[in-house]
Amino acid sequence: GGAGAGGVEATAYGAGPTLGGRALADLPIDVVRRTVVVNDPEARLFSGSLRAQLRAGRPADDTTLVRALGTAHATEILHSLPDGLDTIVEEKGRGFSGGQRQRLGLARALAIDPPVLVLIEPTSAVDAHTEARIGEELALHRRGRTTVVATVSPLVLHHTDRVILLVDGRAVASGTHAELLSGNTAYRDIVIRGGDDR
Repeated sequence: GGAGAGGVEATAYGAGPTLGGRALADLPIDVVRRTVVVNDPEARLFSGSLRAQLRAGRPADDTTLVRALGTAHATEILHSLPDGLDTIVEEKGRGFSGGQRQRLGLARALAIDPPVLVLIEPTSAVDAHTEARIGEELALHRRGRTTVVATVSPLVLHHTDRVILLVDGRAVASGTHAELLSGNTAYRDIVIRGGDDR
């Protein structure tokens, strides 16, 4: 994660998230939708072409879509499809594995390219090698924009600018992944246990 200029911020004391200094709850919903995109591991695919899935109703050229697929390590999915981006996706992404659906959902969020992207466990359904590569590529792809990642994956956390440890919804520590790993027992236990539980 990391906060860029005008990014979403939240306090440890329940004041709620803000966007550009204004409470998110006070902003018009269309402003929030244009600015903040949340992608979780259960992000659904709908029937229609893969191109339409990745565009999600917003303008994006094929170069943008292919770059997003590359960052999400979903290029091999594209190459395996008979009609590439024109392939019709079955409702709910049937025909794709859980890991493939997760990577396609991540690619869609990246293709939208919002100023603020919130990712919830974006690599929970992939193997460790792919997870490490996604973590690295994600950091490069989103450089200069605000990306908040909720995860316990050390392979993703390693590539973040700043980590905030939450316990019972409260921020109790912050720093780089390496700093917290070496200096915070609670963080180390959560990250090691979280990685083992997958």
